[in-house]
Amino acid sequence: MSERKVNFNPGPAALPLDVLKTVQSELLDYQGSGMSILESSHRAKEFEAVNDRAIELVREVLGLSADYHVLFMGGGASTQFALVPMNFVGEGQTAAYVDTGSFANKAMKEAQSITNVHVAFNGKEEKYRRMPAMDEIKYPADAAYLHICSNNTIEGTQFHTFPSTGSVPLVADMSSDIASRQLDYSQFSLIYAGAQKNLGPSGVTLVVIRDDFLATARKDVPTILSHKTHADNKSLYNTPPVFGIYIMKLVLEWIQSNGGLAGVERLNAAKKDLLYGAIDAAPDFYKGAAEKDARSWMNVTMRLPDEELEAKFVADAKKEGILGIKGHRSVGGIRFSIYNAVTLDDIQKTVDFMDKFRKSA
Repeated sequence: MSERKVNFNPGPAALPLDVLKTVQSELLDYQGSGMSILESSHRAKEFEAVNDRAIELVREVLGLSADYHVLFMGGGASTQFALVPMNFVGEGQTAAYVDTGSFANKAMKEAQSITNVHVAFNGKEEKYRRMPAMDEIKYPADAAYLHICSNNTIEGTQFHTFPSTGSVPLVADMSSDIASRQLDYSQFSLIYAGAQKNLGPSGVTLVVIRDDFLATARKDVPTILSHKTHADNKSLYNTPPVFGIYIMKLVLEWIQSNGGLAGVERLNAAKKDLLYGAIDAAPDFYKGAAEKDARSWMNVTMRLPDEELEAKFVADAKKEGILGIKGHRSVGGIRFSIYNAVTLDDIQKTVDFMDKFRKSA
């Protein structure tokens, strides 16, 4: 095998090497079945065991009680942008949305095409450089739910505390920071997350719904678009993304073997401290794009003195085996996506490159 690269791609993103090796070893013959899990029927006992264990692991890793349904769905988080309001906003109700970044805005716009939406906070005019204080988030007391995006992948900002919503259900798109730190996940009525950043490959979306919120779901949505359909059938109503669920199971086992969320949080804290430290140590050359108190642990964004230097930075990094750092086309700059599978050694190699690049510029 050629030397592994430092993979900062924002999604699909780095997977743990141990997980990839397990997939490689089991690919042709899954546990003596004589076939690959890629070929397995989703009704076969081999896959049912994978599905059941993946559900169990989600609950264990996130610390969820038995009153949460764990769903594995297709379509990515972008499909949930539509399915959540379709399923959970009743006649005459309003959904509240906190607009803190590009994907939060997309979710809000999708909901606006379906139902009444109240904008609880709008950070667009400030170019999404910060997160709101809790008292800046305003919404009706009878809102169907309050929707947030916990981490803004493009802008590099993140909620470090969450609004206390009382009787209003709290819904979160956690695609880019789920399972990256210790949280009280019981404060959320619904969480959804595309797996391709911290939990597995692209093609499977994790949805977690508490019983009391699921009980409010509308009954007039098409069967395949109903969260209740998938909850009642353990995500096996139709053919699920079998391979993605299998890899998610392996990733969750890897998280457990590394100390669970406490261990993952310690590693992620060390990674972000090292990388942000390198940025802050050279403020005349590297400038963080997000306000310091809103900085993401997962997506570290920065600018260099000019775009020409940024292009050279990306090109020179690639020569050093550091890939996927060009900022999103909508904002430019540099972005390091330091998801769970990115190692501390990867960050150290990057910091060393940053120092060398700055001195040679």
